[in-house]
This record gives sequence, C-alpha cells and structure tokens, in this order.
Amino acid sequence: MHSLILKYRSGEEIRKGDHVLFHRNPAKVELVACDPNDPEAAWHMKEYGGGVLVSDPMVSRRTFGTTSEGGP
Repeated sequence: MHSLILKYRSGEEIRKGDHVLFHRNPAKVELVACDPNDPEAAWHMKEYGGGVLVSDPMVSRRTFGTTSEGGP
C-alpha cells in the first residue's frame, strides 16, 4: 500500500489539527489516514484505504470520511 496526499478542494494538503467547518459547525481534523507506515493511520488505511477523522462535538463527535467518499 502506498502513501496518499489528501487535499481540500482548494488544493491545500489536509493536516492533523486543521480547524474546519463540518455541517456548518466548528470541528478539528483528528487524524489524516494517508500513510500506511504511520501506526496511528495503518488500521484505517487497511480497512478503508485512507481518509480523514473529524472531531465534531456539536454533531456526531467523530466522523471518519473515506477517500472513496469524495474527500472533504
């Protein structure tokens, strides 16, 4: 499995700790699963092929969006 570079529609790379809007609420990127050599991301890479874990206390607490869902 190879590393991915996950990007916003603007072209900027998605990074852990980014502050974003999720369902119009403030949220934070908790995990960017794009490197199979990163122990924190390896399971997500194996199960889903990569994606982004968003921490959103107002809506769903945590949501993992996979790369196959079209990105953030």
